[in-house]
Amino acid sequence: MRRDPDGIRSYAHIGTGNYNATTARIYTDLSLFTANPEITRAVHDVFSFLTAYAENPSYDPLLVAPLDLAEKVIALIDREAEHARQGRGGRIIAKMNALLDKNMVQAFYRASQAGVEIDLIVRGICALRPGVRGLSDRIHVRSIVGRFLEHSRIYYFGNAGEEEIYMGSADLMPRNLYERVEVLVPLRDEFLRERVRREILEAYLADNRKARILLRDATYIRAWQPLHGTRNRRPPTGAAAFSAQDFLIGVAEGKETGLVGIPQLPAKRRKAPVGRER
Repeated sequence: MRRDPDGIRSYAHIGTGNYNATTARIYTDLSLFTANPEITRAVHDVFSFLTAYAENPSYDPLLVAPLDLAEKVIALIDREAEHARQGRGGRIIAKMNALLDKNMVQAFYRASQAGVEIDLIVRGICALRPGVRGLSDRIHVRSIVGRFLEHSRIYYFGNAGEEEIYMGSADLMPRNLYERVEVLVPLRDEFLRERVRREILEAYLADNRKARILLRDATYIRAWQPLHGTRNRRPPTGAAAFSAQDFLIGVAEGKETGLVGIPQLPAKRRKAPVGRER
């Protein structure tokens, strides 16, 4: 809280990582610094819950674990499924450290069966199996392992053209959803949503240098390796090679221009990689 020239104003800082000077040098994280009254009031209520166990009936617009975060994320996934069933399309892009919660996995499966196109960027353990016929045909899973430890959590929902993006500290794991206090915050500013979608999420989906693709048999291949036949193809070089982390370093250093420089993703997605039958 601060006394500004036009009166008292509250500020809040919500991040995907820790306040740690050491890990800040090697982790990729996002943070939001905001004076939005709804968000700052909700953050104040969360701290009241932490320090005095003064629980509120609602922390809107925040999603707060272990209170309602899991329930509301599943509702957002199910909303995309309903959009797809009604012919309005459905799109989900989610970036996290791990996906282990069975309720979330089942929600993604339901959305895929309804026709939602889903891209999951999961650095670590993923309990979901993509590319299973009739179950997860429309789900694609990739992991980025590079110079920096991927640590940001971002959840994008197309919402029939009225897109919503949430960021925060929560992975889709039981310990994060039901055993800790975690927060996701919606990005209300259109410019910020555009930057996160185009500059971050699309960059990670275009990465063909550090990305590994999860197959339905739980094995991974490099993004540039063919799904079938010999896998000794050489990685792309020169203009054909694209690393999301290198791109974002360039943006930070002023060598790349934000929304320019990311290879265009194909308009029509290929079928999810299947891997070997077991």
